[in-house]
Amino acid sequence: MLTLDRATYDAIVAHARADHPDEACGLVALRDGRPTRVIPMTNVERSPTFYVMDSGELFRAFKSMRDNGEDDEEFVIYHSHTATEAYPSRTDVSIAAYPDAHYVLVSTRSPDDVELRSYRIVDGVVTEEEVVCA
Repeated sequence: MLTLDRATYDAIVAHARADHPDEACGLVALRDGRPTRVIPMTNVERSPTFYVMDSGELFRAFKSMRDNGEDDEEFVIYHSHTATEAYPSRTDVSIAAYPDAHYVLVSTRSPDDVELRSYRIVDGVVTEEEVVCA
């Protein structure tokens, strides 16, 4: 289960909508399983079908998380799908390198409806987890 506060949920969705028609991507730092901050990242691919986080931004984000006492193993990696449902693609599964991460997907295919879902991806196996907004 992933617990997000309303501000974090809204920030992820707002970032996904702002970067549309390209995929948005970012991190959410956690402490004791609770979000502490959203860290929007630059999708260097600037693509509607793929994302790659800027390596310098990613390095600084992980360093900042460690320096702030935020969890450096359990965190959220989020990105958007611009024309499909919020479910990991084969590419998403193949690049999932953090077994303790929550992989959050937001579909921006509908300008009116929000579809945000979270998954654990371990050794190529995708398992959906409940998202609770508290």
